[in-house]
Amino acid sequence: MSYDPSESTGTGTTLWRDGWPVYDRGATVCVIGAGPSGLTAVKNLKEAGFGVDCYERETSVGGGWNWRHDRSPVYASTHLISSKPLTQFPDFPMPDDWPDYPHHSRVLSYLDHYADHFDLKPHIWFGTEVVKVEPADGGTWDVTTRSTSKYGGAERIHRYAGVMVANGHNWSPKMPAYEGLEDFRGEVIHAGAYKDAAQLRGRRVLVVGGGNTGCDIAVEAAQQATRCWHSTRRGYWYTPKYLLGRPADQVNDQMLALRVPFRVRQWFAQRTLGVTVGDTTRFGLPKPDHKLFQSHPVVNSQLLYYVGHGGIAPVPEIVRFQRNSVELKNGETVEPDLVVLATGYVPRFEFLEPELLGIDGQGRPRLYLHTFPRRFPTLAVAGLVQPDAGVFPMAHWQAVAFALYLRAREVAPQRAAAFGRRIEAEANWSWHDGATTDSTRHWFEVSHVTYLRELQKAIDTLEGAR
Repeated sequence: MSYDPSESTGTGTTLWRDGWPVYDRGATVCVIGAGPSGLTAVKNLKEAGFGVDCYERETSVGGGWNWRHDRSPVYASTHLISSKPLTQFPDFPMPDDWPDYPHHSRVLSYLDHYADHFDLKPHIWFGTEVVKVEPADGGTWDVTTRSTSKYGGAERIHRYAGVMVANGHNWSPKMPAYEGLEDFRGEVIHAGAYKDAAQLRGRRVLVVGGGNTGCDIAVEAAQQATRCWHSTRRGYWYTPKYLLGRPADQVNDQMLALRVPFRVRQWFAQRTLGVTVGDTTRFGLPKPDHKLFQSHPVVNSQLLYYVGHGGIAPVPEIVRFQRNSVELKNGETVEPDLVVLATGYVPRFEFLEPELLGIDGQGRPRLYLHTFPRRFPTLAVAGLVQPDAGVFPMAHWQAVAFALYLRAREVAPQRAAAFGRRIEAEANWSWHDGATTDSTRHWFEVSHVTYLRELQKAIDTLEGAR
């Protein structure tokens, strides 16, 4: 059955684009995706007085946190790696009796309750994907949608006053190219296809990638596989989930709240890890090629335990695949029957032309606060950050800023113009306390306090506070 948001609201003047009808939604704003970032976008735009149409290709909320969704990167044992207080939305706390690091099923139930509490689901068109977003007159946008049901459906175009993209950035696998991979007789999967430890049971497993996911899967392989190798290209800092009796991110956040200078925090954290974790090179792991906080550390309390007990064998990066084996950089050869590529994801915006987000030749969007394009401020992206805390609060305040900007265009054009100048003048694309390593994994890394302070300046501009 075809759908039309204007049919349920009684609005919708018909316009035309290239011979196709366009249903004008007036001041209504479009949100793409009903994961955490999309839900908080709907909530904050709604509270700002806007009509909102949210399109979600799946049939329920949760985005990547709903592991029943095709694109979800979540696996059975996934827990938060940022603690509860630094992950929850600022206006909707997680239950007090939940653990510091809730399981993914609890996070999904939290998001579902968030949607119900703020009455967001009536604004969401489930089973509907966005296939194209195009600029139109006066900063408006034409959004083409279609049903994802097996019966398909006709495409429809609606015109919106603004669009907030919240389609997530951890669903399109980054697949490395290796010599000989096509001739390898073992099984090769990306971490996005890993769902349960049963996939590892009784097998010889090579896990590729030193990030949080790679370390988690290596730990599970140490318990389930007959042999586990863990291949990394570079050294990392490994932070246990608890330091000084508290979640590690809360210790760091307390130091940030006290405005301890970056170099002092860096020195203190490295000394603390030196005492609690020690020299990781004695386990056969490569020495970090960067200082702490120049890349977010790997949060894992079990990797070194299983390396120390022989359950995980650290090995260097892959040189090439052979028919029955994998050759490593040190000349060693291993013979896995399953290779798990925990090599990360790349951001994809299939429904947008690259120039709209300032996407460069490497595929990296160039956005003010990783949110606002320089030329199209009525288009925004939510949740495109990798903070040293939870993403949910970042997405909340990004949505607040976007709603304020759209409102300022109507009632305070001078503030909207000042915000536009801020976007144009902004030259700092990192919002990070120190220099970060140059890889796709670190494109969107931010220090959450530094980032939120900059976001507060933008909000103050839009509210006329400065």
